[in-house]
Amino acid sequence: MDIATLRQTHADHWMKAAALRMLAIDAVQAANSGHPGMPMGMADVATVLFERHLKFDASNPKWADRDRFILSAGHGSMLLYALLHLTGYKAFTIEQIRNFRQWGSITAGHPENFHADAIETTTGPLGQGIANSVGFAMAEESLRARFGSKIVDHRTWVIAGDGCLMEGISQEAIGLAGMQKLSRLVVLWDNNNISIDGKISLSDATDQRARFAASGWMVLHCDGHDPDDIDRALTEAKTSDRPVLIDCKTHIGFGSKKQDSAGAHGSPLGADEIAAVRQTYGWPYPAFEIPAKIAAEWRAIGERGVGEHAAWQARLDALPAARKAEFERQMALGAPKKLAATIRALKQQASSAGHKVATRKASEMVLEVVNPVMPETIGGSADLSGSNLTRTGDQGIFDATNRKGRYIHYGIREHGMSAAMNGLVLHGGVRPYGGTFLCFTDYARGAMRLSALMGAPVVYVMTHDSIGLGEDGPTHQPVEHLAICRATPNTWTFRPADLVETAEAWELALTSNSTPSVLALSRQNLPLVRKVHTAKNLTAQGAYVLAEATGKRQAILMATGSEVEIALKARDLLEAEGIGTRVVSMPCMELFAVQPEAYRKKVLPAGPVRVAVEAAVRQPWDRWLLGERGVERKAAFVGMTGFGASAPAERLYAEFGITAENIVAQVKARL
Repeated sequence: MDIATLRQTHADHWMKAAALRMLAIDAVQAANSGHPGMPMGMADVATVLFERHLKFDASNPKWADRDRFILSAGHGSMLLYALLHLTGYKAFTIEQIRNFRQWGSITAGHPENFHADAIETTTGPLGQGIANSVGFAMAEESLRARFGSKIVDHRTWVIAGDGCLMEGISQEAIGLAGMQKLSRLVVLWDNNNISIDGKISLSDATDQRARFAASGWMVLHCDGHDPDDIDRALTEAKTSDRPVLIDCKTHIGFGSKKQDSAGAHGSPLGADEIAAVRQTYGWPYPAFEIPAKIAAEWRAIGERGVGEHAAWQARLDALPAARKAEFERQMALGAPKKLAATIRALKQQASSAGHKVATRKASEMVLEVVNPVMPETIGGSADLSGSNLTRTGDQGIFDATNRKGRYIHYGIREHGMSAAMNGLVLHGGVRPYGGTFLCFTDYARGAMRLSALMGAPVVYVMTHDSIGLGEDGPTHQPVEHLAICRATPNTWTFRPADLVETAEAWELALTSNSTPSVLALSRQNLPLVRKVHTAKNLTAQGAYVLAEATGKRQAILMATGSEVEIALKARDLLEAEGIGTRVVSMPCMELFAVQPEAYRKKVLPAGPVRVAVEAAVRQPWDRWLLGERGVERKAAFVGMTGFGASAPAERLYAEFGITAENIVAQVKARL
């Protein structure tokens, strides 16, 4: 539908949509930066969605049973900000719109969930939002099965662009969603046929409708500028028993001279063109001014869900007190009271039993006692359940036939799994964890980085953490991956040495509300090194003295994971020669780094030779070797300097010099 027809036949709708368009145009112009074309193209779809279909209450952006709206095409962020401002979200004042993309504003260049409650997830890296939405939709299904449709009954709506659908993660996401038959998920495809380089045909020939249909989705289409046709498609979408793609045919930069060109995508229109667009739109108002009538109509849209919200609150309040409290605890990601006692009991049992198990098996043992006391955990694996040991017997499989199941078979979709877990935890009410091999964090990196950026406390169970996995060889042996994880801000990278440290790491991961965790776990069996039970969580300190020197302290050996055992053997050899040696277990560098300096100085005092031992690259260790009172002439690293090889683990450790004997030699050379 063209603009003249829209203005004539749908005048009220047109002016509401024009308000969205002009706020986006003016904000991008004021910032001299941004993407006006997408908001101009999708304003009609967004207006119909918010006015007639989206369940929300602008006065309470954290209402648990609201519909979730995700702008996967995050470059069009001004569409979202304009919607939030016009519908009455208090945080989104006109001053925030004026300060689009400026220091200190919540209207960042791409939507960032940590700036405002009304932003469900951080988008911008294309494809992440649509992949997050699968997690949001699965969380809704799970919670509805657990608490009933009177308490949980909402949809997830997504606006995605051509770029989102070209990213490889989108296929992982839509394949999973189709298999899961997530009927409460609706993706609105902004089909404008333009990317930054030009027409989509320059780089892609995919029949997107056929692709989604082949993946198990219902596929609809509409004229993205005809409000009645949009409404028809959205109404039909709500009757589906499968996820729905709506192909919304739109014009990027609608109504400007740059319409249907890459020129409308990523730069301001310019003052002269904006003046011409105002004429075309019939919008005589100055920049950032919304006439009272249109503002009131939008505020009424924002208040449309107040009654429904109140009715929901009454139903929640009518629940038995304990059930209401449990719902609120899970939605807030609060830990159950039983968790700490459960972890302590397992630690005590482990210390007395002396289990010699791989830390991946130790992780399974933790989950076997934790999952029964945390009904909100939902586990999974990227087709490596038997290797990651992420499934426990009480969980059941989550699928279309069993929404009470708590284990997801993600298939070979590491990136899609990780992004879905971001959606699961951001929705609230779910503590997700998922497994693959540590080496394959490469596939998951984009979503893992966003976990950290968003403060989404996902737990990444990454097994087969070193050359210790053996014969699979260097393609599967991680050497740089611990360094990459540790270099990522706001990420806890745990590499526990035994069952006790593994239990402590899980306790920290499951009680974090704003930091994701990576659990790097061994394939090979490891002896128990924490033989004396302590109720205190020593892993929470990041590093601690595991074994003290018996005489004058001349050396400090630092190690993680499977190399703690080797460091302890080296200590025995050194002590036998009268060289007093302390062993420091460092399961989490990030947590050690934030301990008070007095504690760090106590663990790593000046003077002794320092040797770090880890079957990975040296890079993360230099702070602890050369800084923190260390000196280069008395520091050494025993670990990997390149890629691994295919052979049994014992041979690999010997060939690469990760042995007690080499540690002893390194110490002696520096005394």
